[in-house]
Amino acid sequence: MEISGAEPELLPGGFVNAVVRVDDTVRRRVSPSGGFVRDLLEFLGRCRWPGAPRHLGFDEQGREVLTFLAGHVAWEESQPADVRSDESLVAVARLVRQLHDLTAGTDLAGDQEVVCHNDLSPKNTVYRDLGSGLRPVAFIDWDLAAPGSRMHDVAHMCWQYVGLGPGMDVGEAARLVRLLADAYGPLPRKELIRTVLWWQDRCWRGIAAGAAANDPAMVRLRALDAVDGVRAAHQWTAEHRLTLERAIS
Repeated sequence: MEISGAEPELLPGGFVNAVVRVDDTVRRRVSPSGGFVRDLLEFLGRCRWPGAPRHLGFDEQGREVLTFLAGHVAWEESQPADVRSDESLVAVARLVRQLHDLTAGTDLAGDQEVVCHNDLSPKNTVYRDLGSGLRPVAFIDWDLAAPGSRMHDVAHMCWQYVGLGPGMDVGEAARLVRLLADAYGPLPRKELIRTVLWWQDRCWRGIAAGAAANDPAMVRLRALDAVDGVRAAHQWTAEHRLTLERAIS
């Protein structure tokens, strides 16, 4: 189905893929994993899960067309306190659990536990005030979604939503990681911090390798000091690993 629209509005925060809004839709270039992502979003739509945009087809330029999810996307460094409140973190963990439970045992998950978003962070989360402050209601930017283990998404969630890294009080970080793990539910917690470290190491190395190969998105991230930032987060997490593991065990 081809879909036309009005004048586009470039949406902020897209470091890897330019995203524009046209009326009540979002238009973006199809990613290499576009077929899988389309199938996933269509499946979540059939499940009537509100935590993801709906896939509507393609426009005359060949861009995929998604529903626009109104709300606050936390892509800037400075955010309202509600975004990182305990209540919002609990709601994030429950959204992730819903996604995993919906996809567990499906053809989309294949021989893996579930389908993972693989890029969970406040920057990819839509928040709305439901009457008691901003709360997460949906995830966007599903380009990296793929079959995987529950632990992969939960670890990435803990890293990004808690902000594990330099400047974070280790006691508060440990409390918030436990809060997220408790809200998500049963999981082999002894693997959690190890998987956070795996993500951080994989992330900085991936950005560095992509930038060295002149991938435009990775070059932009390197220019924003993402490599050094993630390496510092990895070092901080490694230094405080035992404290974090004790808090969640």
